[in-house]
Amino acid sequence: MFNVLKSMIYVAFALLVASPGWLLAAPVADTLAPTITTPVISISDGDLLGLQNQLNILKQQVSQASNYTQLESSQGLVQVLIQNIDRQSTSLLPGQEQLQAQLNVLGPVPHDENGLVTSAITAQRDALGEQKNKIDSQIKTLAALKASAAELITQIASIRRTLLEAEVTQQTNSILHPRFWSPLFDFPADDRRRFHSVMQQLEATHQAAWQPGQRMFTATLLILSLAIWTVGRPLANRGLAWLCFHRMPEGRLRRSSLALASVMATVLTAGAALQLLHFAATRQLPYTPLLAELTQYLEKLAYTCVLITGLSRALLSTQHPSWRLPDISDPVALAMEPYSRLLASLLLVLVTLVQLSNVTGMSAEVVLFGRGIVALVAALVIGALLLRVSKTRREIIAAGEAPEGVTTFAGLIYTFAGIAVVVSLFALLIGYVTMARFITYEMVWIFIIFAGFYLLTQVYQDTCDYLFSPRQAAGKAIKQLLGIGNPRLEQICTVLSGAGRAILLLIGVIALFVGGVGTTLGQLVTNTVAILGGDGLRKLNIVPDNLVNAVLALVIGIYLIRSLRRWLDSEFLPKTEMDPGMCASLSTLFANIGYVSVVLLTLSSLGIKWTNLAWIVSALSVGIGFGLQEIVKNFISGLILLTERPVKVGDLISISGVEGDIRRINVRATEIQLADRSIMIVPNSHLISQNLRNVTLGGSAQGVVILELMFPLDIDPEQVQNLLYDTFTEHESILDKPVPFLRFSQLKPEGITLTITGYVGSPRTVGAIKSELLFEILKRLGAAGIELAKPPAA
Repeated sequence: MFNVLKSMIYVAFALLVASPGWLLAAPVADTLAPTITTPVISISDGDLLGLQNQLNILKQQVSQASNYTQLESSQGLVQVLIQNIDRQSTSLLPGQEQLQAQLNVLGPVPHDENGLVTSAITAQRDALGEQKNKIDSQIKTLAALKASAAELITQIASIRRTLLEAEVTQQTNSILHPRFWSPLFDFPADDRRRFHSVMQQLEATHQAAWQPGQRMFTATLLILSLAIWTVGRPLANRGLAWLCFHRMPEGRLRRSSLALASVMATVLTAGAALQLLHFAATRQLPYTPLLAELTQYLEKLAYTCVLITGLSRALLSTQHPSWRLPDISDPVALAMEPYSRLLASLLLVLVTLVQLSNVTGMSAEVVLFGRGIVALVAALVIGALLLRVSKTRREIIAAGEAPEGVTTFAGLIYTFAGIAVVVSLFALLIGYVTMARFITYEMVWIFIIFAGFYLLTQVYQDTCDYLFSPRQAAGKAIKQLLGIGNPRLEQICTVLSGAGRAILLLIGVIALFVGGVGTTLGQLVTNTVAILGGDGLRKLNIVPDNLVNAVLALVIGIYLIRSLRRWLDSEFLPKTEMDPGMCASLSTLFANIGYVSVVLLTLSSLGIKWTNLAWIVSALSVGIGFGLQEIVKNFISGLILLTERPVKVGDLISISGVEGDIRRINVRATEIQLADRSIMIVPNSHLISQNLRNVTLGGSAQGVVILELMFPLDIDPEQVQNLLYDTFTEHESILDKPVPFLRFSQLKPEGITLTITGYVGSPRTVGAIKSELLFEILKRLGAAGIELAKPPAA
């Protein structure tokens, strides 16, 4: 009775806790209904309409674009739109999952005892279903917008490629023709009017920034921006260099870190100065759409010029030659130094004017004139740089000094640059102005990519060498963590550094084709990820998060297997009653199964589905059929040896005329130690398929000592029999059971042959005991005056 009352109290208490609305006079079905209080995030119809309008405007801009440059900004805006769509879709996913989970909690539509549907739960299901349907609809709409935007990017790329081909292959006036220089002396009236319109817009923004009451603040911002670039850059460079000297170890890592710090100081200070200039100009009156498009491109151009000077300064290091990464002599570095600043300054001014003509829609003569001037100036500066380098090297050789070592790759770059300059100048002479401009732009972009990724590769290589050095604290910690030696640590360093450099090289090659002069870092990353995340990797479901998880699973799995195997070998297995051979077999079998499990776990962490690896299975089957069948056969034989254990570690075996002790059973082969302490490697399949003699199988095998002696015919057989028998029985190593015995083997004219046999405890001691018995028998025969039979004369 007491248990019944207690159960009723528990039920009542549970109902009170689950339904705090019991104080209200509501039906039981309504009080048990869950209450939804958590708000679900959704987006408004206005936001969806705004995204659709942005996409429509971009489509209209693309359809009205008349040149290659106008499409570049449109492509960047479409990529930004896709990012906004992804952000909106991601924000809706938690709400969708929450609503689905709540619907799953409610379950199917319930009925009361009379078969009627409960009104409260039905209302909640309808409310939740309505919210979920709305979010599902919004997600589908966003997916459709993203697909349409992705298709627009493909169309932009196709149109840009078509326009580029048309512009590059279009022949116009040569730079030697007077009509090419006509815009310089007779600027068209329409173009002059467009130029004045831009100047008026700039003047309006200028007047708003310098109006009374704002002049001091504007001047302060301009002075601060100039100070950041002129004074702040050297200070930032010194500060980062101080951190490198005090935080980085002495050696190659410090040198590459100093070069990277120099580039970072240049880019960061330039970015801060540009942001201040932009804020000073637009804080009172925003830019018009035309000026906004122009300033957006000019910002990209400014970063390009900053990278030219920053990378050149970091790699040449004329003020600190010991920091220089490439093998360039001091005279050559000093000769190259001024050309990077000169090229960056000229590009900043000339390309700004060209972009101004593109944005304002000036006539084709003005646009082509600007492109020709840019290509001519860039080709002349780069050509002068190459000629100066060649002259400096000749002067070094003439002075009897050894020039720096020129690698094959450096020679190819020098040759490629020279050919590109010649082709660009020749294109200008025959009237292919756009082609010449395209070649010079590509030369500048290739320099930025090569220099930047060369610097990143050096930093990565030096970091790996430092982290995995056995002389450094990091290397010692890794050795202790993984339980490995110096050779294995060097192998890990080589593999990781090689893989990292290969990935950087791949990204660099992709960046050469997906970017160009004026490409921002965000656009470069987006385009590179789009290529690396293509259909091939998407089918395998390989994403950065999965890569991190796979690496962690591989490292942790290997560490756990090695730790558990050491524990088995040193702690658990020695305390069992199993023989050492069985312990070694179990340890090896555990390690093999563990490594296979780690590989499977790593593939699972990558998100790879086995259905997508059919081509790998097909390749393996072909490889097994042609060249891997022996390896697979030995692997399977090794598993059979470890499970059935016809032989085990420590056994004395004889196979193919070779006798020795088994020291290790590996995955592919077995190590057999011979009597001379050498090791013979026998494939595992031979131990399974061939006749094998296991001398110590079962652990209770006995050794047999057999001696055959020939005596003359005139001996006393009984005396000799007693002498041999006593010698065997009196030896401490001869077993009492089985009892030694003597046989009359042969009778020949030369004499009689007697064979005596005795047993010892182990086959391994037969040789030594046999030698001792022979010495003792000869000694006793000599004392008894008995001689052995002499062999007949040949």
